[in-house]
Order: sequence, then C-alpha cells, then structure tokens
Amino acid sequence: MSETKLRDQITAIARSLFERGLTFGSSGNISVRHEDGWLMTPTGSSMGDLDPAAISLLDDKGHWVSGDKPTKESLLHLAMYEERPQTGAVVHLHSTHSVAVSCLDGIDHNNVLPPITAYYVMKIGKLPLIPYHPPGDINLAKAVKEMASKHHAVLLANHGPVVAGKSLLDAVYATEELEETARLFLMLRQERCRFLSDNEADHLINKSH
Repeated sequence: MSETKLRDQITAIARSLFERGLTFGSSGNISVRHEDGWLMTPTGSSMGDLDPAAISLLDDKGHWVSGDKPTKESLLHLAMYEERPQTGAVVHLHSTHSVAVSCLDGIDHNNVLPPITAYYVMKIGKLPLIPYHPPGDINLAKAVKEMASKHHAVLLANHGPVVAGKSLLDAVYATEELEETARLFLMLRQERCRFLSDNEADHLINKSH
C-alpha cells in the first residue's frame, strides 16, 4: 500500500475509533510499518480529527523524519516492533472498560482477563498486565519489550491496552475484541460464570497460530 493510502487508512480508522467512543480527547495512538520506517499519529492530536499530511514519519531507527512530532508514547510502539518483526501495526487506546480492568486490585497479572469467549482467545490469547509507569517513561517501554516476544497484546496498569497485529485492521479488530471482553468481564464479575477451560483455550490458541 502506498504511503498516501496508509495515511488515509490511519486517519479513517482513527476517526472511527474516536466516534465510537473507544478513545477520547487527545488520547490513543496508532502506528503502521512502512518501507524502512513507520507512520505514527502525532503527539497531542485527536484521533477524531487527524490531518493525513501531519502524521509523523519515522525512519528505521525510530528517528522523527517529517510530519508533526510523533506521539510521546512512540517507544511503546517501537518496543513491539523490535520484539515482533512480523508486526505491521500497533494500536494503543485508553478505552474505558480496558482501563477500568487495568485499575482493579487482585487481578491476575499474568493473564488479566479470563477466556470468556472463543473470539477473545483467538484474537488476544493471554493478556499480561504491565506495572504502572508514567506515560512516555522509558521504563514503561522496557517493561512492554520484556513481554512483547511472547504476547502481541498487553495491558498497561492504570493506562490501557497496547496491541500489535500483522496489519492495521488486525490490530484494530483485536483491540476491539479486548475492549468488548473487558466490558463483559466487568458485567459478569458478580455472577456465576462458565468460562472456557484451559484445554479449550489452549486448543484455540494453538489453532490461531
């Protein structure tokens, strides 16, 4: 896909996420691998009103080349790309239900959400919680990098999800599935539930890889 079409795709998908209430204000960011670098949404920008021409271009070392200054959370994205060479795009949102789950006390830090549905297991698998660090902190990127080789999706404590995919659509669909599962989890917390068994979940994970 040409750079122009990628810029237009990023803009359209970002607007859709914003209009559906999956990100707010100037929160959230998207990156897409392009030739010898990345396209990345700019810092301080609203996903609902991006200018395709202003989207940041970074080189293969992560250095800002053109466009507006990239998101201050670019290190999160680069950590995913470095550990997952097959990654074509990364989505980071502050989506309400995922953030709410990331704030809960007593959740399993190795696998935050239970296997509620088959689609969640196939698109996300196991979701580790990354300990809290301030946005843009190098230690947050390092913590994500430690998990990225084994997990294409992580949840940042008191912050939100970071999800990698082979394409931008793959990353977006997985992020949406994560958010919907977080919503279901919060709805079902006081109910007796039947989740997928370990064997059922493992079968789906193995099948989807």
